[in-house]
Amino acid sequence: MYTAVKGLNILKRLLRYSDKIFNLRALVKSVGDKRQRRQIAMEWIFAAGLVMAMGQLGSLNALEQAQGVVYWRRWVGGKKVSADAMGYGFARTDCDSIRAMIRQVYSQLKRNKALKPIRAGMIALAIDGHESHCSQKQCCGGCLQRTHKAKGNQKERTEYYHRHVMASLIFDGICLPLDMEPQKPGEDEGRCARRLLERILKNYPRAFDLILADGLYARAPFFKLAIKHGKDVIAVLKDDRRDLLKDARGLFRKEKSTVYQEGKVRKECWDIEEFRSWDQLDYPVRVVCSRETRRIKRQKTKEIKEQVSEWVWVSTIPKRKLETENFIKFAHDRWKIENNTFHEMVNYWHTDHVYKHDPVAIEAFGLTGMLAYILFHAFIGRNLKEVFREKHTKKGLARMITADLYLCKKFIPP
Repeated sequence: MYTAVKGLNILKRLLRYSDKIFNLRALVKSVGDKRQRRQIAMEWIFAAGLVMAMGQLGSLNALEQAQGVVYWRRWVGGKKVSADAMGYGFARTDCDSIRAMIRQVYSQLKRNKALKPIRAGMIALAIDGHESHCSQKQCCGGCLQRTHKAKGNQKERTEYYHRHVMASLIFDGICLPLDMEPQKPGEDEGRCARRLLERILKNYPRAFDLILADGLYARAPFFKLAIKHGKDVIAVLKDDRRDLLKDARGLFRKEKSTVYQEGKVRKECWDIEEFRSWDQLDYPVRVVCSRETRRIKRQKTKEIKEQVSEWVWVSTIPKRKLETENFIKFAHDRWKIENNTFHEMVNYWHTDHVYKHDPVAIEAFGLTGMLAYILFHAFIGRNLKEVFREKHTKKGLARMITADLYLCKKFIPP
């Protein structure tokens, strides 16, 4: 009981911190919707969904069962919201209004000097695609389709799935998700990423200097869009059919490499500028190669072996702005959107869970999860004292918030 009562303060402090620093209650009231007949205010529906995301419940029915607690119901607005009402409301939410909330929270964090560059005084934006879920039975108007053959079965089956592209800012100590864009039926991921990048360049024109992307985005239209707005790009170059990669490998064999040690990894690097082999781009690019050697110990045989991996990137940023060593570190930072953002949001914030199978609802719940993720990490990093953070993990603090939602009314202190 003592742990539960202590955990109660975490939810209260999180909501009070969000109200004080970001004026969260006023932001919640700004969420719009497209319902014709409004029996329940959209602010109550969205606030309940935001509390559900903060508590990492991952279920509308779980939130409905936890609505006996007085404190957070009073913060939501006092109205009891059913699971069906939440699903119906989120399916008609104006997603751009949620994006505006995330932009306001980011701006306040920036004004408070809570976001620091990770290195070289530069801030990077990582863009990558993610498949949220797939099904062979349920589909909606926003579902993508593909055929699939099960192992040992020659019959093809149709799979329905949703995929989106997410963009995150990489700071020192936090990977901050900014926006997401669902991939539409009949389009590829590259077109979806360009649509997302156009909106980010409009809403966050000065938020970043670099764009980090996978090899799928090493395409001329994506690079041209970034160059047009004065942004540099670092993308993986892994298509062996490209003349650019062939020319680069030929020059790498003639050029002298630079070797340096980073922890237990030995890196042999080549860095050449002014390549013009990319005819579709018609812009001089830089190609960097890193051959990385690390010693690993096999778990079964206990044998120590050397593992060698090679990475090649194409970029528009010159050496005078970013030297080779920091270039490679930034290029590897792209993994943070997968290892930190995707992994944590999927496994702990349940952003892959389909609360309601509707394209607008899936997008709205995903953006709500991103907002809860930002508020939670800002609260831990800016509000909790270092001594308290050393005693409790982020997962443990999140579990305290979950416990708050199930506490009985009699355990709530006056």
